Amino acid sequence: MSRGICPRVNSCGSFWILSAVIFAANVIATDAYSCHEVRTAFQLRQVGPLHRVPETPGTDVDLLVCKHPGPSCCTRKMEESYQLAVKRETLHNIQSYSYELEHLISGHSDAFQDMFQYLLSFSQGHLSSLLEGTYSSLSRHTLPHVNQLFSSLSLYLRGANVSVEVSVHQFFNNLFPLVYTRVINPGIDGSMMMGNEMGDCLRMIRQDVNPFGPYPATMAQKLAGALGAGRQLGLALEEGLEVMNATENLSMSKECVKGLVKMVYCSHCRGLTLIKPCVGYCLNVMRGCLASVSELDQPWRRYTSLLEQLTHAMAGHHSLELALLGVREHVNKALLYAQLHGPLITATVDKVCGLSTGEPTSMQPTSPEVTTSTVTSSSLPPSAAPSQPLPEQWLGQLAHLRREFLMYLQRYKSFFAALPEMLCEGENVVDDSTCWSGDEVVESYTGRVVGNGLHAQRQNPEVKVRSPNPTLAEVKERLERFNQETQETFPKLGQMDARDELGSGETEESSTTDCDDEDGCQASGDGQDQTSHTETSSEGKPIERQPGGGSPRDNPSKPPSVKVIGGSASACWARPWSLALLLAALCLQWTLF
Repeated sequence: MSRGICPRVNSCGSFWILSAVIFAANVIATDAYSCHEVRTAFQLRQVGPLHRVPETPGTDVDLLVCKHPGPSCCTRKMEESYQLAVKRETLHNIQSYSYELEHLISGHSDAFQDMFQYLLSFSQGHLSSLLEGTYSSLSRHTLPHVNQLFSSLSLYLRGANVSVEVSVHQFFNNLFPLVYTRVINPGIDGSMMMGNEMGDCLRMIRQDVNPFGPYPATMAQKLAGALGAGRQLGLALEEGLEVMNATENLSMSKECVKGLVKMVYCSHCRGLTLIKPCVGYCLNVMRGCLASVSELDQPWRRYTSLLEQLTHAMAGHHSLELALLGVREHVNKALLYAQLHGPLITATVDKVCGLSTGEPTSMQPTSPEVTTSTVTSSSLPPSAAPSQPLPEQWLGQLAHLRREFLMYLQRYKSFFAALPEMLCEGENVVDDSTCWSGDEVVESYTGRVVGNGLHAQRQNPEVKVRSPNPTLAEVKERLERFNQETQETFPKLGQMDARDELGSGETEESSTTDCDDEDGCQASGDGQDQTSHTETSSEGKPIERQPGGGSPRDNPSKPPSVKVIGGSASACWARPWSLALLLAALCLQWTLF
């Protein structure tokens, strides 16, 4: 029985084995001629409607880009979807690389403007405290003119078409009638003197009479010099954002799109969804597509160099802080000058404007014969002595913000030249054997790899560049024009040596530290501004000193906290002696005047 059963079992087993082999062969054959993987990739990458992908490869497909002999899983409709997808993906990749640079520019633009406005606010409060405490008869009447002056300075720093010199002289023109009737001649009927005609006459002759000595002109010159660099820096950062916006919204030529489709998606048509392009091949395609972008490299390098020099001109050696802090002292000296020369000013005004009729008798530029004597601390009444110096929280904030900005800007000096390389890094390409060359799978790319720029693309074997991108050509021209205008406005920018660009006393190796001589090196964290530190007297003995002081009334003494992604706004007390010297110099300046 067993012998009869065994042959049947063997025969049955052979049948099932044969059936399994035939089934497996059918499955393998089906997979070999299926577009399943292509459909999956098409869906996962959200290329387009899935119904455009065939179930099995076609043999008579009329393709425009992904041409190759043999069956293909692509159709003309799929090629259209691939073109849209590759443009979207490439722009997204460009934006992902440019985002940090754009955020660096926009974030520091806001941070600089916040610091400017804080400095203006403190300086305005500093001046108001002088007028309230020393010239109380003027305080209420001068308030609108003080507000107008600092409003004009604020608009100027924001890029408005405002003249610092005109704003300063207008402030003193408006101040003269008030000083004449309330300080020089307080016994005169103010209502009569402040009539429209008399007030207009006093304002009109102020620069000829010169009642405030050299101090209005000095104040205008100091402010224009320090604020000019800050204003130009703000305009430069806006220009940089315009360049970045044009790059992010790049329009691609048909040749570029075809080259991208061939590089990214034509391998899918053969079912090769996991193969990556060769590095050299990718560079040729990206350099061809971004040829006009690479043309921005040279003007962009010049632009970043100007940014470095502008920030140093503005924040180096505390230029902006000292100029705004000096407004109080310039006004104080101007008022004291008017008091000291009151009789001569009165005689001149009486001749020109007249006291009885309120009408000017002559408009000839008549100036009183007064000497430009220096107002010293010995001539100041106790109430007119300089108030407390600039709070130590200020010192170094702007310089630290400058150094932080430049440290991160260094990474992006060659951004437009390096962009093709950045797009051909990481998971996007394969730099070893077995990669996609645009036509087939190869062990290495054998084509010539061209350089950046329009001229180099004449030899590009992958993308034909027929003409420059008109939008980017305009952006390049505008950036070059901005660079030229900045250099003409500030001709001394190019004369800074390497030491000045890195900061006071810094070397290239130490420029990335958190503290330098011109910083003020303020400690970070709440409450640390009350920490005492030690200085050394001229006799070599340590002097314990408490940093920070009160601020003018209704004015904050702590600067705004500046946080910009990509850097820290904290500093450190590295060299307290430099801060002591700065404060000593300020105090000496006040005592001399």
